[in-house]
Amino acid sequence: MAGMDAKGKYRQFPKIDIGKREWPDKLITKAPVWCSVDLRDGNQALVNPMGVEQKLDFFDLLVKIGFKEIEVGFPSASETEYVFLRRLIEENRVPEDVTLQVLCQAREHLVKKTFASLKGAPKAIFHIYNSTSPAQRKYTFGMTKAQVTQLALDGVKCVQDCLSDAGDTHIRLEYSPESFSTTEIEYAVEICEAVKEAWAKTTSDKIILNLPTTVECATPNIFADQIEYFCKHISNRENVIVSLHNHNDRGEAVASCELGLLAGADRVEGTLFGNGERTGNLDIVNVALNMYTQGVDPALDFTHIDGVRERYEEFTGMAVGPRVPYAGELVFTAFSGSHQDAIRKGMACRADAGENALWDVPYLPIDPHDIGRQYEGIIRINSQSGKGGAAFILEQDYGIMLPKAMHTAFGDIVKAAADEAQRELKSEEIYDIFAKTWLNKTSPLKILDLNETHLDSGIENDGDEQVMCRAAVEWKGEKYTIGAKGNGPLDAFVNALKSTPVPKFNITSFHEHSIGRGSDTSAMAYVQITTEDGKQVWGAGRSSNVGRAGVAAVVSAINF
Repeated sequence: MAGMDAKGKYRQFPKIDIGKREWPDKLITKAPVWCSVDLRDGNQALVNPMGVEQKLDFFDLLVKIGFKEIEVGFPSASETEYVFLRRLIEENRVPEDVTLQVLCQAREHLVKKTFASLKGAPKAIFHIYNSTSPAQRKYTFGMTKAQVTQLALDGVKCVQDCLSDAGDTHIRLEYSPESFSTTEIEYAVEICEAVKEAWAKTTSDKIILNLPTTVECATPNIFADQIEYFCKHISNRENVIVSLHNHNDRGEAVASCELGLLAGADRVEGTLFGNGERTGNLDIVNVALNMYTQGVDPALDFTHIDGVRERYEEFTGMAVGPRVPYAGELVFTAFSGSHQDAIRKGMACRADAGENALWDVPYLPIDPHDIGRQYEGIIRINSQSGKGGAAFILEQDYGIMLPKAMHTAFGDIVKAAADEAQRELKSEEIYDIFAKTWLNKTSPLKILDLNETHLDSGIENDGDEQVMCRAAVEWKGEKYTIGAKGNGPLDAFVNALKSTPVPKFNITSFHEHSIGRGSDTSAMAYVQITTEDGKQVWGAGRSSNVGRAGVAAVVSAINF
């Protein structure tokens, strides 16, 4: 079978001569400045863009999460976005520590309208841009590098000339050389240097130089080299905020962003769950929680990730996929038997380790509780599940702690049921299988009546309690009245059964535990019996009486 021949049509992105690169030896130790572009870049990519009320609610969500810079739209190009921005300001929805960011083409009438939309805002970031890549210069503009640089400088001058229209609003400038990722790195530095020097004539504020991977063109290490080269070659680096704006064409936006931060970037633009044109923008939730799993405060609050996801889906009409990191429905789910077993054991050990112990549960890079997720979804059962998964469901959802030796028997029964159903089994279905198999069977052996009499041995401090058991039982439709003594209710009942046709057996394993608290406490008992022909069978019983739970477990094993 012939493969895909890319020779001649595509080229590998060239390496950058960076000398001794430093980013591979670094770690991310603090959060960047985050800027949400959900309301602009994300909104423009929606089939049905948001209305004013939706955008207001979305803005409130972004503030609650902790964003301090929020790009609110393109107010000169859309009446909806103009009205939205005015309402944000006039209704005092913008906290003092939050800065609005607006995008605008550098044309006088558009700049003036944008400044009018900002009237009354104490501060704002004015974002201008133009494409700089060879393809854009050739096909879109038909311009040389010098002409494209002049286009950027004309944009800066346009903003400078209109600053008087900004009133009391303090304006900071952001410049994006759009298509930075495919622009010659030397020219990217050159055009940004020119913009920086021109803006410096207006203010001593740090300029934001936003470096977009408008289209992902290479592996993340190449992008990191681009950022480190830029940071090392732009003059007066301390007066520049280097910002990232990653898109996801190659599915590597998160990795590129993380390596870009290692390479020296200060700021990150992106959207919740990566919404954006084509394959989307950077998923800020992903990057922020990646930091959290490394012990770094992300400076954003995703402690209730399900609520954030639900609001996002409501606002955008987009769906968060079931495998999206941290927020997807299935990310804390294990179907594989070996995964289930490892998770169950890790959780069990962690229960005794304390809340703040180092997180090291197998297969789970983050504690689901930290982001408002629940353990109920960690293990889900289908025909591929292992012997321990179903037992874990019983333990975490119903407090039923099967002996380890019983896991295989129960797991096999549950897997067979899942295989027959050809789907995942729900928690309640798993309990129903357990109850039907062991707790609710009344044939061939059924207890009709049972009485216990505790006998006094007459010896003070005698540790052996003698019990007289009298019972009426039914075996394969025949009724029997039986009675015998034993060293407890269970032993007495087993001795009494010897006078019936019930096959002879010995109890070879016994386990018990309590469920619930106070007056709601009940006992669970599990027994393994071995018959005369060597067959071993498990049974389980539940009762408010400890002794009766053991008796019920024996009956359960006989009826298995």
